[in-house]
Amino acid sequence: MQVEVTDRAPRIKLAKTNTGSISSMNQPNTEKTTGTSDRPLLFTPMKLRGLTIRNRIMVSPMCQYHSVDGAPTDWQTAHIGRLAAGGYGIVFGEETAVEPEGRKTYACAGLYTDEHVPAYRRLTDLIKDSGGTPAIQLGHAGRKASCHVAVENWRPLVEEDAKDGMPPWQAIAPSPLHAVPPRLHLPREMDKDDIKNMIELFRVATLRSGEAGYDIVEVHGAHGYLIHEFLSPCSNIRTDGYGGDLQGRMRFALEISEVVREVWPDDKPVFFRVSAVDGKGGAWDLSDSVELSKELKDRGIDVVDVSSGGISGDSDMPMVPRSALYQTAFSDRIRHEADIATVAVGGITKAQQAEDILQAGQADIVALARELLWNADWAAHAAMELGVEDPYGYLPHEYADRLRIRERQLKMEINQGGAETQKALDYFLGR
Repeated sequence: MQVEVTDRAPRIKLAKTNTGSISSMNQPNTEKTTGTSDRPLLFTPMKLRGLTIRNRIMVSPMCQYHSVDGAPTDWQTAHIGRLAAGGYGIVFGEETAVEPEGRKTYACAGLYTDEHVPAYRRLTDLIKDSGGTPAIQLGHAGRKASCHVAVENWRPLVEEDAKDGMPPWQAIAPSPLHAVPPRLHLPREMDKDDIKNMIELFRVATLRSGEAGYDIVEVHGAHGYLIHEFLSPCSNIRTDGYGGDLQGRMRFALEISEVVREVWPDDKPVFFRVSAVDGKGGAWDLSDSVELSKELKDRGIDVVDVSSGGISGDSDMPMVPRSALYQTAFSDRIRHEADIATVAVGGITKAQQAEDILQAGQADIVALARELLWNADWAAHAAMELGVEDPYGYLPHEYADRLRIRERQLKMEINQGGAETQKALDYFLGR
């Protein structure tokens, strides 16, 4: 099977491997792309397996801390509806836990019962009705579980919180090492049965994601959560087959990716979010991420979503600067050295920045998060800035029609502020 990105975009080929699994064989651009189309690459549709994505702008997952027992509420309906109306190609909701104990907080999202499915279906219907492709990020907090929400700076739960119905719980992790800041209980080291059970939880959550109407599933292997904890030697000091050298530390991430790819439809893509580097004092570095991405590609993962940070240690690794486009170079290196499609995310706020990233071949998709909280219609505004014909077309037709009418009215002679305008005003004012 082969799919390709239309017009000027880099091609993404999907081919059968010797084992019969689907693998992504990306041919990244090393120079600025050219072509006969005048359409910006940011707004050139692309194909991923059997999906056609209307543009290359992705709403990055953003935790909302408004779920009730894992299920989305009216808040998520408003949040997702607001973003879905903005004209994006791919719309993620938020990190979604595969079991209750895998949530960071009691207010985090989860997809761990069949009862959750209809609530998420409401969100995917909203996205599809607006022309976007719905995507879900599946994860597990690992040792970062058992804390308060973001507006309380994720402070750990303590015994007194039980009075408010939020007793702290013991997290699980690859090794019994505390997160930063430490939780009340030392994390319990996962044994082989725990690992087997966790892989099964990801498998079932993936199946539920399909039932809920999602077209893309992403494995969350970043930001210091469970899968990332297995990857980094700062948090994984195991001596069995899931620790030790790079191959051992990657094993858990790869086994989860394998089962997700196995049960997800062949005509739909699987993403993997990676922290390209650990963060201040860390040990997992960009070369490790390149090697992981090669292994993910061999297992049929289609796109690596390139982020950073989440685990610290005592090495000389510095903090990742949060400057403009601060993770784009990580995406660029993974894309070319691992030969896999990537998402660039982090510090991208302007349309031309996003277009330049794609034109330079540094990524296949550009993701934004906090900028969209400030300007939910960023995609439509970007289309106008880049000269796309009918940028209003990226908005719901109820909005677009009114904006087109306003545009036509503004061009009428009577609205130009000249003699005809003055004559009409004089008539109505009796002058």
